[in-house]
Amino acid sequence: MKITHTPDTLTQASLAEMVSFKGRPCLSLYQPTHRCHPDNQQDPIRFRHLVKALETSLRQQHATDAVSALIEPFESVAHDKDFWNHTLDGLAVFGAPGLFRVFLLQRPLAELAVVADSFHTTPLRQCLQSSGRYQVLALSRTKVQLFEGDRNSLDAVSLAAGVPQTISAALGDERTEPHTTVSSYGGIGRGHTPMHHGHGGKKDEIDGDAERFFRAVDRAVLEHHSRPSGLPLMLAALPEHHHLFRAVSNNPFLMASGLMVDPQGVKHADLRERAWDVAAPQHDAQQAAWSDAYQAAAARGLGSEDLAQVAHAAVAGRVSTLLVEAERLVPGRIDGSTGRIDPADLGNPRVDDVLDDLGALVESMGGAVHVLPVERMPCRTGVAASFRH
Repeated sequence: MKITHTPDTLTQASLAEMVSFKGRPCLSLYQPTHRCHPDNQQDPIRFRHLVKALETSLRQQHATDAVSALIEPFESVAHDKDFWNHTLDGLAVFGAPGLFRVFLLQRPLAELAVVADSFHTTPLRQCLQSSGRYQVLALSRTKVQLFEGDRNSLDAVSLAAGVPQTISAALGDERTEPHTTVSSYGGIGRGHTPMHHGHGGKKDEIDGDAERFFRAVDRAVLEHHSRPSGLPLMLAALPEHHHLFRAVSNNPFLMASGLMVDPQGVKHADLRERAWDVAAPQHDAQQAAWSDAYQAAAARGLGSEDLAQVAHAAVAGRVSTLLVEAERLVPGRIDGSTGRIDPADLGNPRVDDVLDDLGALVESMGGAVHVLPVERMPCRTGVAASFRH
């Protein structure tokens, strides 16, 4: 049995779709997966166990036919052998009446199967944060490649149709052709060898080709990849190409630091390690800045790590920035009018994680949400909020 569509691309737009979806019930499934045999053999087995947990929760409040309709797309994934041979490090699958989405992710995820009135999206939010994730533009005069990665992985990205992958594709007939003249010393005739000379200024013309090529690449990558993803862009190129590309680039996502290498001459594993060496300081600095900003707000009386107080403030639209601890779950429901938290069992088909619901609520009110590992959180309650007033 084959799934009816290829995995979806995780973007800010797809996260917004999940958060704003109004249908119910909403089924959310997360699990770690493996890229290679034999480690990936257990992945579909674990997936079927999680699907069974979804089904058990649904049967508490829904008729058999309705349950079967919601579970069937999950079952089709479970039986798709080709799908399980092409996974990455994590899997997120969502189902609801009229919606089914599958995301392959570059980071391992804690197992979770939950049925609720909304989708559980905190792990997606963490995956989408620019901190720790980046794209690498591997650029030379002859080839363009794009990769996306984080601390653990770096995977090739299929370039959009509008991105030129070679200088010929970018310039076509406008590309400068090498010109030569032929002259003969000592007169024309037998025994005299013609000498080939390049026209003066052709190096400038060829450099002009490279400039126009890099400008076209910069414009297309910004339009088709940087803006949609919102990710920092790291340039991997020879030093002279760094100088030229940065001179023509208008991409605000281009990182100040890059890799001074010939990308065609570096093994993929080395490229991944060297890229993370460049990205790691920015990643650490960003997380530290979020924590420091909260502590500064709290010192002025404009912050709290008390979950009940944060929920009241979120409902009132007072939370400007919310820090949430990754993988922390607080089962329960938030009263949308008062902010009261009612603890409940996550197995209840109408109950999700309070922290996840808080994140969606703060974003809907125009606030920012950042998901941090436990060691980076400024507190131990799992949540820290900075207030607008």
